[in-house]
Amino acid sequence: MNTPTPGPWQVATVKEIIRETKRAKTFRLALSEPSRHFAGQHYVVRLTAEDGYTASRSYSVASPPEQSQDIEVTVERLEDGEVSSFLHDVVVPGDELEVRGPIGGWFVWRGDTPALLIAGGSGIVPLMSMLRLARRSGRSDLVHLVVSVRSPDDLYYADELPGSDTTVVYTREMPQLWARPPGRLGEDDLRHVLVERATAYVCGSTGFADHATSLLTGLGFADGRIRVERFGPTG
Repeated sequence: MNTPTPGPWQVATVKEIIRETKRAKTFRLALSEPSRHFAGQHYVVRLTAEDGYTASRSYSVASPPEQSQDIEVTVERLEDGEVSSFLHDVVVPGDELEVRGPIGGWFVWRGDTPALLIAGGSGIVPLMSMLRLARRSGRSDLVHLVVSVRSPDDLYYADELPGSDTTVVYTREMPQLWARPPGRLGEDDLRHVLVERATAYVCGSTGFADHATSLLTGLGFADGRIRVERFGPTG
């Protein structure tokens, strides 16, 4: 199956806004021209001011691929962020946004091969699309998601995550009665959840991605079985 290619700019209507954490919200958007995406792809959101000035940012899709005109993107609010601040502080259900996508062909999972998903903080967003796809299609045996966050307050999709196909690593603060003490992601966190013949999908900051890649290499993953998507602050 060919990877969907991005179409022209289109209008998307904000159907729902869901609070994930103090700094992150999920926006459910109804596309005027639906296009089925692959898990791991992203859309560009563009804002246009009255004077014609535009600002655009790319946001990964968190919802699974499906025959629907709706997609979900989760956006972290950044101080001084033009687009993220507008989405968080101004946009309400019923508003319309300009979007373009789906975009991306390498960091995608098609739902039929083993995958180890490793996320740092907000890097969970595209990997959540993969996890949701696996669960929806009854193939949770193919994937395991490991997400590393500072504290319970920083965990996206907290109510949905728990399951035998997920592991949460807290680096600074942990919930009460949590077995693993706080600390950086290590080989032991990955060794016991390895999926046979899996491709690893790593998403997070540059530092986290480099660290996770080093751990995977130490566990015997060849470079060809590691796919990495790095991100930095974008407003």
